[in-house]
Amino acid sequence: MPQINRSTLDFLTELKQNNNRDWFYANRKRYDEARKNYESFVQALINEIVRFEPILRGLEASSCMYRINRDIRFSPDKTIYKTHMGAFIVKGGKRNGDRFPGYYFHVEPGGNSLVAGGAYMPPAPWLNAIREKIDLRGKELISVANNNDFKRYFGRIEGEKLKSAPKGYQRDHPYIELLRFKSFLAEMSFSDAEITSVECFTNVVNAFRAMKPLNDFLSV
Repeated sequence: MPQINRSTLDFLTELKQNNNRDWFYANRKRYDEARKNYESFVQALINEIVRFEPILRGLEASSCMYRINRDIRFSPDKTIYKTHMGAFIVKGGKRNGDRFPGYYFHVEPGGNSLVAGGAYMPPAPWLNAIREKIDLRGKELISVANNNDFKRYFGRIEGEKLKSAPKGYQRDHPYIELLRFKSFLAEMSFSDAEITSVECFTNVVNAFRAMKPLNDFLSV
């Protein structure tokens, strides 16, 4: 069974304490080993997710994983490296994260590891299409949110909301609480012990399976 190594978390913990080029290059071998461990886990996830999401067949982990280097060009935070590893498993790879819903797997020490999915701040055309679908078929999304498996793993649909009704919709619309969402997210966190356990792979796959109905609804 694929497993996230404790050494991967240890590397990320020490990177947070020594976030500079000299330390990173002195520990490049440890980074390569941590990345390989993470990439193998993500590829195994893809291969398993394909069983219920066949559109992802042939997808490679490398096209889903984010770089360890931070983009600091326009950020006041000049920290060079991310202290987590993340991958967005979505049709066509991470570059399509603003076009399609997908499955995000995040490893970060300190109990900050998580799985997430859905649509994060979808661009206006996609968001408008989601709202049109809610307007016509909101009961389906309510059913997704009330599904026992979805509630067990994620609790509820989350995301930033408008303070009032979106343009074109009345405040007393029967699905107004859903229409106010600007993101439609499902998220579940893991402790360090959970993310490195032998059961982690199965738990992540099961969480993603429970997430699929949400992603299906958001695929418009």
